[in-house]
Amino acid sequence: MANKKIAVVGLPGKWSTETLADAIAEKTGFRQIIDMNDVSLNLETSELHYNGHCFSDLDAIIVKKIGSQYSPNTLDRLELLRVAENSGIKVYSRPSHILRLIDRLSCTVTLRNAGIPMPSTLVTENIADAIASVEKFGQAIFKPLYSTKARGMCVISKKDGESKIAEAIAKFKAENPMMYIQQKIALGGKDMGLMFLNGQYIGAYARVTKGEAWNTTIHSGGSYAAADPSAEIIEMASKAQALFDMSYTTVDVAETEQGAVIFEVSAFGGFRGAKEGLNQNIAEQYVDYVLHDLGHYNAD
Repeated sequence: MANKKIAVVGLPGKWSTETLADAIAEKTGFRQIIDMNDVSLNLETSELHYNGHCFSDLDAIIVKKIGSQYSPNTLDRLELLRVAENSGIKVYSRPSHILRLIDRLSCTVTLRNAGIPMPSTLVTENIADAIASVEKFGQAIFKPLYSTKARGMCVISKKDGESKIAEAIAKFKAENPMMYIQQKIALGGKDMGLMFLNGQYIGAYARVTKGEAWNTTIHSGGSYAAADPSAEIIEMASKAQALFDMSYTTVDVAETEQGAVIFEVSAFGGFRGAKEGLNQNIAEQYVDYVLHDLGHYNAD
């Protein structure tokens, strides 16, 4: 076994977190899950502690999930992990790289500046412009800047009528001053998650909608299946993820009548799609990569 202490930053009891911790324990004999909710930083000594454990005892940390929901507080937690990294602990993915993906707008601006195809999108604090975007798009998805699994998103349609459109937008803006508005496009009932480990493409799964749900997330009842993206889509997704230099990530891609578009690059990247759609153990592959990178690996 590799004599390395690798902890998982994640959510205790959640499948992906526990699966990753199990994979580490199988390879190293060490198992520890860190819930950032219980982490303290002493800035005088630059020491991080979690329930009596000192981070300085660790060789590496794999960040699976920084919290149950994305929020500005997530950025604060990543700052704590920057301290751990500065002390010499290897962190996968690097906190400064994850930071650029937590905020939906930061991710979008980076992708668009690089010419990555995305759905038509308007970002504004102006209600009149938001109303005009619904008229232009026909149907628009209003997305919080900090959210996962379509939480907090809503669809506003031109067919709703002026008064209902204005009312729905005002309600959304009350919680989201900077409005991120994306044209709703026909997904054909599915989209894809393309997986990348250390920048290398390792496979793809599909998310398939259930019933009349407008999105494909498992949170909304969707399911996983195998996917076989074209070489062109793989190349496009590879270019997108390379902008962020993540240890492991997934790129959300949809095929439309106008061509393939990318929705986002994931800050953390899930494992369940590969497990249920491809019967592929990404957690195990991820741990193998980390051990190789640390320079201590035993295939047995």
